[in-house]
Amino acid sequence: MRLSRRTASVSLAVALVLTVAYEAVPRARVPADDHESADPFGAACRIRVSGSKVTAYCHNPYPETDRVSLHVECARWWDIDTDSSPVDAGPAQTVRLTGRCWKEVGDVWISHRRAS
Repeated sequence: MRLSRRTASVSLAVALVLTVAYEAVPRARVPADDHESADPFGAACRIRVSGSKVTAYCHNPYPETDRVSLHVECARWWDIDTDSSPVDAGPAQTVRLTGRCWKEVGDVWISHRRAS
C-alpha cells in the first residue's frame, strides 16, 4: 500500500502537534532522593487480618537492621487500639508481629525505624 504525499504530511503534522502538546502539559515531579537510592532500607511486610486478629511478617533483605512496629486501629470507638513494641529485623531475617481487637479491625500499618 502506497501513501500519498498529502497523507504522509498530515501524519507527520499530527505526530508533531501531539509531541508538542505532550511536552506542554505540566506534570507533578517528585524530586529524586539520593539518600534513598544510595542506601536502600526497610523490611517488606505482609499483613493478614483474620476476624479480630492481625498477623504481620516482615522480612529485611538489607544489611542494616530495621526496627518494625505493628499498629492496629480497631473499628469500634470503645475498642482499645494497640501499638506493638519495636522488634529488630536484622539482615536477612523475618520477624512475626501480632495484634488484635475485641471486635472488628479498622486499620493496620507497620512503622519502620533505623536501629541506632
